[in-house]
Amino acid sequence: MKKILVNISLAMLAVGGMTSCSDILDKEVDLTYTDENIYSNYDRTRGVLANAYTYLPDAFAGYTDGQFRAASRDCMTDNALSYWNVHYYHSVLNDSYDAKNHWFANSYWSNDLKGIRVCNDFISKVRESVIGNAEKSGDDNKLCDRYKAEARFIRAILHFDMIGYFGAVPIEDHVLDNAEAASITRTPAPEALKWVADECDAIIKSGALPFRYSNENENWGRINGAAVYALKSRALLYRASALNNPTNDVTWWQEAADAALAFINANKSSANPYRLYTTSDNNPNKNYYECFTSTPHLNPEYILCRSEWNTREIEMFNTPCGFSGNVNSTGRVNPTQNLVDSYETINGLPIDQDPSYNDQDPYKNRDPRLEQTIFHQGSIWGDKSQDEERAVDVSVGGKDYQDLHGGTTTGYYSKKFVHNMSFKNPTTFVTACPIFRYAEILLNAAEALNEAKGPEAAYDYVNQVRARVGMPAYKGMTKEQLRERIRNERRIELAFEDHRFFDERRWKLFDGKSAATEKSEPRYKQVYNIYSVVVTPNESQVYTYRNDNTHPTRAFSIPKNYYFPVPDDTYKKNPNLGQNAGWELSDAPKKDDTTEGGETTGGETTGK
Repeated sequence: MKKILVNISLAMLAVGGMTSCSDILDKEVDLTYTDENIYSNYDRTRGVLANAYTYLPDAFAGYTDGQFRAASRDCMTDNALSYWNVHYYHSVLNDSYDAKNHWFANSYWSNDLKGIRVCNDFISKVRESVIGNAEKSGDDNKLCDRYKAEARFIRAILHFDMIGYFGAVPIEDHVLDNAEAASITRTPAPEALKWVADECDAIIKSGALPFRYSNENENWGRINGAAVYALKSRALLYRASALNNPTNDVTWWQEAADAALAFINANKSSANPYRLYTTSDNNPNKNYYECFTSTPHLNPEYILCRSEWNTREIEMFNTPCGFSGNVNSTGRVNPTQNLVDSYETINGLPIDQDPSYNDQDPYKNRDPRLEQTIFHQGSIWGDKSQDEERAVDVSVGGKDYQDLHGGTTTGYYSKKFVHNMSFKNPTTFVTACPIFRYAEILLNAAEALNEAKGPEAAYDYVNQVRARVGMPAYKGMTKEQLRERIRNERRIELAFEDHRFFDERRWKLFDGKSAATEKSEPRYKQVYNIYSVVVTPNESQVYTYRNDNTHPTRAFSIPKNYYFPVPDDTYKKNPNLGQNAGWELSDAPKKDDTTEGGETTGGETTGK
């Protein structure tokens, strides 16, 4: 009989509300059980589902991996770089991996499939398990159906995660036998995204998950119906975008719009609707920052997160490097000038279109999210009660410029999610990065409606997001003009939440330009050239903008770099999977092993 390794203590801790029995959480259990041992025991059965939760996408994953990935995954985009040049992210920017040594491809392919298979095992056995006929009142009614729906969602979102990185993916919607696993083919990305959306529909129609739980203190972190609506919205938005919709079929945009509006309408009917986070006094200069530093399980905007994390890692890896004491900051995430320039002036205009903008006083009168997201020259930071408060100094040779244990290559540091911790007397903070939050749903609706129906249908949704920080409402634009502004709004609103990597690809921002030809465009529109700022170390500071010294440009080969490769070992074991275009190796299986579909830029494969 097959055996499954389950660490119940860790698995139970992985998801809030899986159990309120502290005696279970306190037990260290790490034993190998047979299926009968697991599914005949109530807590072990729940432990399998809790284990599945540990595979959910996690934008903070890199912060647990020391020097090689301890930074935001936005460092693989035009939003940020990392001072530490050994980062695996830079190998993506430089296109220096191949299909054999691609760390991210190997890790993400393997991890997502492991999670999918845990879900399939649970789904196939929970009905016959000890939980199969459990009945409780309220949210726990038909507990087996609810648990099965949660596992089905995790399976869907892990397929979605794979689609983002690999394009065409193998759809594993049941437990595969060895022969199936060895010969499975990949489904092209547009069809796979539709499958994800259909899975969400099936979960919603089952009624097994409440839109929100009646007692979220006990159930925070659990998958609910709102998360299912949110995944459907994102999946159909990606399907409608240029990378997956080369003919720009407007009906796909309408389906994406309908999915976002379905969330919004269901939310309006909820007794406890999600809303944009605001401070008690609705301060536009604090609303955005505090959304990401408030207690996650009390945040009315967060729809789904990984489990809360009690840590100071975020502060140590992001605070400017000059802050030190009993612990040191390393400042590993360095926003680019490209990103900084994307923040409009307070007048609601791009900086190159507002005559009041002064590049020698560049942070004055800007979108309040700039100050709430990014540390720059002159930002005030530090624990005042410990005499640590001062102005950030990234001028050449300044306290926060570069240090033995960290520094900035761009002149900036990331402030999002960072609490103002004392480095002399450090503590920990409860934090979590959202997988879905309400602002994204509003931006999904705005983008899809603009494409399907035009600006008048879209304004309200994007303007709600802007209003939180006091930015002027958009109006009087063409579809093309509003498209550009919505894309910019996503870039700054969702920065450092694992969106930019996928957004710049699904919009195909790299097509039709190069590092040389885009030089005439504003920096915030450039995707190949990466810019930084140099500040002179004197009272009459001069700001000089230039291509970054460490990574002046990024490499991006089309169609190769729209996706990661199928790991070479995996491809060789099953040539039916094919290989993504541009990643073929000379010792790869030959043409007679090709999958259907051949070579394409739309998420299908080659088998040459």
